Amino acid sequence: MPTESSFPRWEGRRRTLVVIGFVLLSLPLLGWSTSHSHKSHTPTATKPADTPVAQAPADATAEQKIVVHRNVGEGDEVKVTVGIPFPPSMLRDIHQLRILDAAGNEVPSHVDAPILWYARDRSVRAARAQFTAQLVKGEGTYYFAIGKPRTHDIPGWPYVQELVPDAQGVRVAAALATLEPAWLCASLIAGPQVPAAKGEAYANYVSTQFDWARKLPVDDHTAWLFDRPSTLFKAYVRTGRFDYLQAADQSYHFYMKYIKRDGMPFSPFCAGGWTMGKEPCDVKYVYVEPILLALALTGDDSEHDAETVDKMVTLWQHGGWAGTPGPYDNPGEHFTERQAGLGLLATINAYDLTGMTRYLGYARERVTWLYDHQRNNPDKLGNDGSWRNSWNLHEDDSWNPQHDVRGTSPWMTENIIDGLWHTWLVTGDPRIPEMITAFGRYMERYGWIDISGIASHDWRNPCSGPQGQIAWYWASSQASHQKLAAIEDSDGWYSDAHNVELVMPMAAAYYFERDPAQSEAFKRRVEALASSYSTECAQVTGTTRRFNWNNRGAGVAVWLMQQPAGSGTTSPLAMHTTP
Repeated sequence: MPTESSFPRWEGRRRTLVVIGFVLLSLPLLGWSTSHSHKSHTPTATKPADTPVAQAPADATAEQKIVVHRNVGEGDEVKVTVGIPFPPSMLRDIHQLRILDAAGNEVPSHVDAPILWYARDRSVRAARAQFTAQLVKGEGTYYFAIGKPRTHDIPGWPYVQELVPDAQGVRVAAALATLEPAWLCASLIAGPQVPAAKGEAYANYVSTQFDWARKLPVDDHTAWLFDRPSTLFKAYVRTGRFDYLQAADQSYHFYMKYIKRDGMPFSPFCAGGWTMGKEPCDVKYVYVEPILLALALTGDDSEHDAETVDKMVTLWQHGGWAGTPGPYDNPGEHFTERQAGLGLLATINAYDLTGMTRYLGYARERVTWLYDHQRNNPDKLGNDGSWRNSWNLHEDDSWNPQHDVRGTSPWMTENIIDGLWHTWLVTGDPRIPEMITAFGRYMERYGWIDISGIASHDWRNPCSGPQGQIAWYWASSQASHQKLAAIEDSDGWYSDAHNVELVMPMAAAYYFERDPAQSEAFKRRVEALASSYSTECAQVTGTTRRFNWNNRGAGVAVWLMQQPAGSGTTSPLAMHTTP
């Protein structure tokens, strides 16, 4: 991947073409599909695959297209705000960004830069453009261009003025604007990604799940666990699909409506917590990433302010009702991989959103806790590569060291790997690749159930076929097969529902692993797990939150597996200095 120094300050169209070309060529793309290659789930249908692609105007490229969609209401003219993310160092002066109509004429607009590349060179990470769009049959095509000064400025307006109630009573924007997936992926707004290739198995899996997960879950607060809005925003980034963006935007507004704004950010008051389930002190429902993605992709700043974000982060620092987090220094201490991972994600995303070094310090502290826990577990049973903890306490039972099972939850640990991955992209912390590869090795040695030995007692869902993989619900380097099987019998039936998200830690381990034999083992495992992308598995609707836990972090695995094995250790992605 290019570094900031890879982006010369060329002017006009040549500068834009070379920069985008370099970014895209640095990702070994197998091709991609736009919203045209997917069935529409919305009244404003996407165009069929054989629709001719309009030629971009002289100062833009095809990847710089903006399509404005009528979201709610009627009329051929609408005010719209669009978020436009940029790779590092591409745009330094916001006055060099213009909005063009399809003929190449500049459209009067207001432009600002709500997010910068704080961890790099403070270039523009996301711009926000506001303009009046003319729609034909609910759509209007525009472009953005960089390299020449904007000549037609207009006053901006509060985003809240664009919000109107939708059919579910959620206040959403009257119009939403989509960008091309090639641009969205190259911008790194969701980390490195590749556009979904036509026929890609994982993209088809997400699309099939979306058929049943799309409906806004207004009666089940657990359907929001593992961050539904961010999951949908990331699906949009890889595809450019309007229906994904529409669902993400609606879910974001619904989610933020329940964030507690008043009071103090610690138990029992828990300002910054999520109140839909009447449990604002349960921090595992507190996410900052959807704020970052909504602001970067739609320009929506109506649902947050600095005080709200600070309360959300501070609540994580106090731990809500789970108690203040800190180093794992006692084997009788309560620990869950989900809590550790989601807390790290919230704090590093708060830094990405605001640039506040205090949040960066919180994230680094959490990495240190995880590093010490993995390398020097206080149970004195050695370093097996996991974040080993107590099964009793994990399940909220009383700690009984004589009958405890020391181990870890493979699928919950995906949350830790996702948090570490995001933090590595920001900090380049050299401990993180070691931690990720150590967990990959742990999974290969202790994490997977030997499917050849469970024919008479198969805990798998048959949807993934006879070679379908399954990880232990509770894996251990210490416990006997008999003890692990007893846990699988009581809690782990069909734990292969978590196979899809487990591709991510295995792919990340492949990306960082320098031992050829180990990296080849990780590659084989990822290939074996791909059987879980089957349509039959995607149609399993046991719980709505499965859509979130499967897909919030899994999309990057496609990019990771297109990189050379071990290349993460020398990648320029994290070769920069943070404050």
